Amino acid sequence: MPIEKFIKIQSSAVPVQIENVDTDQIIPARFLKAVERKGFGDNLFRDWRYDKSNNPISGFPLE
Repeated sequence: MPIEKFIKIQSSAVPVQIENVDTDQIIPARFLKAVERKGFGDNLFRDWRYDKSNNPISGFPLE
């Protein structure tokens, strides 16, 4: 079955004012044990978004 051609993509962008971001900062390896490709959004930049007590860090762009 052919896939329908898309014409327009609508999305959001969030600036992160840090240089040289590596993939372990984007999705920490401890969250890559999933067998399905879903649920990664909650752990996106996890170590930058939450403190050690799992509380959101205020001011982070993905709050």
